[in-house]
Amino acid sequence: MSMPVTDMHTHLYAPEFGELLLWGIDELLTYHYLISESIRWSEEEYSHFWSMTKREQADWIWQTLFLDHSPVSEATSGFITILTRLGFDVSSRNLDDYRQELAKRSVNEQVDIVMQIAGIDKIVMTNDPFDSIERSVWLSGNGKKDPRFYAALRVDTLLNDWPLAVNELQNLGYDVQMEWSKQTIEETRRFLSEWIIRMDALYLAVSMPGDFQYPADDHRSKMIDEVMIPVCQGQNIPFALMIGVRRKVNPLLGLAGDMSMRSDVSAVEALCRRYPDQKFLITMLARENQHELTVLARKFRNLMIFGCWWFLHIESIVEEMTRFRVELLGTSMIPQHSDCRVFEQLIYKWEHSRKIIAKVLADKYEKLHYSGWNVTEEEIKRDLDDMLNQNFWRFLGKGQ
Repeated sequence: MSMPVTDMHTHLYAPEFGELLLWGIDELLTYHYLISESIRWSEEEYSHFWSMTKREQADWIWQTLFLDHSPVSEATSGFITILTRLGFDVSSRNLDDYRQELAKRSVNEQVDIVMQIAGIDKIVMTNDPFDSIERSVWLSGNGKKDPRFYAALRVDTLLNDWPLAVNELQNLGYDVQMEWSKQTIEETRRFLSEWIIRMDALYLAVSMPGDFQYPADDHRSKMIDEVMIPVCQGQNIPFALMIGVRRKVNPLLGLAGDMSMRSDVSAVEALCRRYPDQKFLITMLARENQHELTVLARKFRNLMIFGCWWFLHIESIVEEMTRFRVELLGTSMIPQHSDCRVFEQLIYKWEHSRKIIAKVLADKYEKLHYSGWNVTEEEIKRDLDDMLNQNFWRFLGKGQ
């Protein structure tokens, strides 16, 4: 399955963003998936791990998860897939050899190589203008230099930490106050509109906790109704909600301490019904929500479900979700996104997912064949292009 892919939600960056673009052996091994998995084997205090340098952490994780135990989890086997596709001899088990090989490459070379291996044509970043490093890139005019990378404007702070958002907005010269006033609403709208235009952002994006409710008598509902939706409609872009995170379940793990939480799908239902002309990109984190969300997508054409997010991005659940989504929605959904934070993760995330998507579709085409309906090669390519590219771009009103 060699169809080029639009990866419509990642945490990756173009090379122009400098240190924000994470890549290489040590970044891969110290990714939070592997941190939480490896610490399960340790009896040391959590602080012992955090006291190490990144390279020491990577060495310890390598020893713990790959040498002392077999790398059979999704995250560890994914790392082996990355090494193999990059042309490294995994039988040597020599981590320093892998480091030395990658050290010979520039970041630009690695980005080109990884995108080619992974079969990725376009990458949508996650972009936060409250991040001072990232903001400077956009203000310098360098944020759109690489045409393979697209922006999505992240709005988590506005919805989930209003006091911090007020401080940030004021520092950027926007006349907002803690009190919810007409002036604050207008200035927050102006902030979003200006940054959407500056970034040419494809959609607004937010990660919501599992207890998100809508409508409700709270800040989030006011922000959505009076700021987010009017701005999205004015700029003609979708609003993407990723729902179901429970933050810092174990604070001692840092970024690795978050988990999933069952959510109320009726919040999405209410949004889709209240705003039939607004498009919503939705993914949810709890396995228990997936079937109900897929059924809901049959009822609202302004709802596009996407990807198998975070803890759902394991082979058994990707297959389960892909099967019932195809059985309920046909090919009118976005089956996967990578959610990558380290660039080489594109390789294993998409290789593993492509195989599953191909397997599910092959079963469906075989069933059609035995019913007397012969699917042509061109029709198969069309279906794959819809699922991996066109459904996203058409939903944006930017058909490729």
